[in-house]
Amino acid sequence: MQHKFSRVAIIGLGYIGLPTAATLASRGVEVIGVDVNEHAVSMITQGKVHFSEPDLDMLVRAAVMTGKLRAVVTPEPAEAFIIAVPTPLTEDKRPDLAYIDAAARSIAPVLEAGNLIVLESTSPVGTSARLSRQLAELRPDLTFPHAAGERSDIRIAYCPERILPGRMVLELVENDRIIGGLTPACAARADQLYRIFVKGACLMTDANTAELVKLTENAYRDVNIAFANELSMICDGMGLDVWRVIELSNRHPRVKILQPGPGVGGHCIAVDPWFIVDGMPEASRLIRTAREVNDSKPLHIIERIRRHAQRFKDPVIACLGLTYKPNVDDLRESPALEITAHIAREGLGKVLAVEPHVARLPRELAEFGNLRFCDMSDALAEADIAVLLVDHAEFRAIEAKELLNKIVIDTRGFWRDRLYVPDRYGRAAAE
Repeated sequence: MQHKFSRVAIIGLGYIGLPTAATLASRGVEVIGVDVNEHAVSMITQGKVHFSEPDLDMLVRAAVMTGKLRAVVTPEPAEAFIIAVPTPLTEDKRPDLAYIDAAARSIAPVLEAGNLIVLESTSPVGTSARLSRQLAELRPDLTFPHAAGERSDIRIAYCPERILPGRMVLELVENDRIIGGLTPACAARADQLYRIFVKGACLMTDANTAELVKLTENAYRDVNIAFANELSMICDGMGLDVWRVIELSNRHPRVKILQPGPGVGGHCIAVDPWFIVDGMPEASRLIRTAREVNDSKPLHIIERIRRHAQRFKDPVIACLGLTYKPNVDDLRESPALEITAHIAREGLGKVLAVEPHVARLPRELAEFGNLRFCDMSDALAEADIAVLLVDHAEFRAIEAKELLNKIVIDTRGFWRDRLYVPDRYGRAAAE
């Protein structure tokens, strides 16, 4: 049996790579964190984090102070390399694997026989095998599993992340992991690595299956969210309260409808289903339609804002929340940010952007002269139209009297208890 890992390199120190690096370091493993972002490397070197996540700052500080975690811009030799870099979409909704390609080029010079490479980045089916072929071209002196099978010098596996922002440190340890090897020996070696810190089950399979499992998890959630969002648009057209419809429907023992919102954001659910569509376009009709429904929801909210803005000469529109989910500072693929930018760009009125979890106006909104970043109380004092886009805990403290004489568009049903007084039939007043 091979020895345990004493030195691991993490390629990419973002939302997945940094928590993984700090967690491994807390288990006594020497970790080399690699990122092309010099600001991130500098922050980590000081024992600080470059994004907000509960408990992560303490974990990183301890790892750096004990010398178990070092951040650098160029890879160094290690026994295992975990690649956790972004996989965005191109403008035509196709997977962009440029960051994975760059990671492969960066680690190729320092690879040695016996090394393990684990890809964690969400990827189309076949990406792990593609990585193996790329590295074989870059290092013809080594053998790789796509060609040499169980006898390969380098082991390659796919192990997708499945952690939730706001709970990353806990879920990284507690959640089950899927270990997909290009060969059984690759999976077994990766299993040894993840068992260093994972308390959940480590379930071994082949790399292609693991890649599709990750995409399937997020496509499943996207389809279910799309049902709720489509239902909300139907209810808007009928003048009905979608949250009351869902509440009563969910009393059926086999019905569990999710809650609608202004769209779907984040780097996973808003992106990953397109990887399935790209790979099997003719067979993925439902998955494509769900993506289109969720992508259309921000436009539906914008139309509601536009309709009400026409009632004022110079409307002031407060957009409450910019992140893609509550109580985090993550702006990736945020429908709230998209909606706010759109109404400012269209010039529907003076826009007040409120986001308690970021310190300054996001760059996507900096270009608009009719938009101001302000706190919650100032926005509510000035606004003619208040649009709740993210159900942050801070917004729960807003009292009904602060919303009087305003048009309120509550995209999350967060304020139903204070905005609407149902009649004896459970019907709520219209917006």
